[in-house]
Amino acid sequence: MFDTIMGYVFYGAVFVALLFIVKIILWILTLRRVVPTNEVHIIQSSKTTKSFGKDTENGNTYYEWPSWIPKLGITKIILPVSVFDLDLHEYEAYDKGRLPFVIDVKSFFRIDDSNLAAQRVASFADLKHQLQAIVQGAVRTILASSEIEHIMQGRSEFGEQFTTEVREQLKNWGVTPVKNIELMDIRDAEESRVIHNIMEKKKSLIEMQSRSEVAENIKKAQVAEINAQRETEVQQQDALQKVGERKAETDKAVGIAMQQSQQAIAEQAKITTEKEMEVTRVADVKQAEIIKQVNVVRAEQDKQTKVVIAEGDKQKTVLDAEALLESKQRESQAIGIEGQARADAEKAMQLAPVEAQIVLAKEIGENHSYQTYLVTLEKIKASQAIGIAQAASLEKSDLKIIVNSGNVADGINKISDVLSASGGTSIGSMLEGLAQSETGKAVLDKFTGVKPEPKVKK
Repeated sequence: MFDTIMGYVFYGAVFVALLFIVKIILWILTLRRVVPTNEVHIIQSSKTTKSFGKDTENGNTYYEWPSWIPKLGITKIILPVSVFDLDLHEYEAYDKGRLPFVIDVKSFFRIDDSNLAAQRVASFADLKHQLQAIVQGAVRTILASSEIEHIMQGRSEFGEQFTTEVREQLKNWGVTPVKNIELMDIRDAEESRVIHNIMEKKKSLIEMQSRSEVAENIKKAQVAEINAQRETEVQQQDALQKVGERKAETDKAVGIAMQQSQQAIAEQAKITTEKEMEVTRVADVKQAEIIKQVNVVRAEQDKQTKVVIAEGDKQKTVLDAEALLESKQRESQAIGIEGQARADAEKAMQLAPVEAQIVLAKEIGENHSYQTYLVTLEKIKASQAIGIAQAASLEKSDLKIIVNSGNVADGINKISDVLSASGGTSIGSMLEGLAQSETGKAVLDKFTGVKPEPKVKK
């Protein structure tokens, strides 16, 4: 039992020891530091001072042991390895004559020896404060030995003097300037107008010089214009003189040339006239010979023409007789042919209706229905014509119908008998009978208005 308890105690102690060791290891790991690339860490132990960072012999990792641990405890200072700037803004300074003014100065530095810088300062802020004091002292010393006008005109010169003045001092802090310190601006201090007056003086001087130069330039320009105008007029006169001389020479040469030309023309005209006269004489002779030959030829032509005309008249007479004979023959033939054609045409015209009637009669004779139709059609046309004639006659006549027997309808029907062919025949027979007797003839003459012939005594 005791052994078991001791065993538990032992294992418990081992577990606690292991747990403590793990915590120690984890705590140690939290003390590990990696230096950024733009920084350097200066580690001060009880015996040595080392720098850790990029491009250092000790590397860029270390363990930051607390300073309370004996032998292992350290302290550190963090400084930048990149370029940093330092400004003096509205720094009050004086010139050689104790004239006050305000300036702005800008400088750029870099830590060259980090171990030396760590020995001089406790932090980077302390380093910047000390560097600012160094720059202020150098600027005040240099500016106090110069005139303000010279300071305003030579800013770059004073920037080089500032840099030279602080370079040796900065070595004691392990710092070096990257470029020359620049004097950015210079202006009047509060309630001071020194620089303003200097600038006004410069402006007035510049304006005076500008006006003087402008006046001098205007004067030179006017003189130059006068000289140029005089030279132009002289050159114009020379040009006019040369033009006149050249024109006179040209007129002279033209006159001589015209006289020579006229003489040459006259001589040439004389020669031309002589040649024209010779040509005219030769032309007249030739013309006479030509006329003679033409007359001979014309006489021969007239003789031959008369013979040809006589022969032509003879042949024309023969040809006209033959043509007349042939024309008469052809005319007689044409008359015969035309008569025959007319006879044939007349015959054809007379036979055409007959043939048409024959064809139509043949067609009608073979078609009984059509025959009946034609007969009926002709009857209708005849009845229509008779009715129209009767109507016209009745319209002009004064008829009275006396019905002695039967009814009115029968009497009216009888009037049609009077106007029919049979009725007309009956009336005619009746009138003929009356005309045979003297009494009837007298009655007829009375109705017709014919006077009876007087009787001749025998």
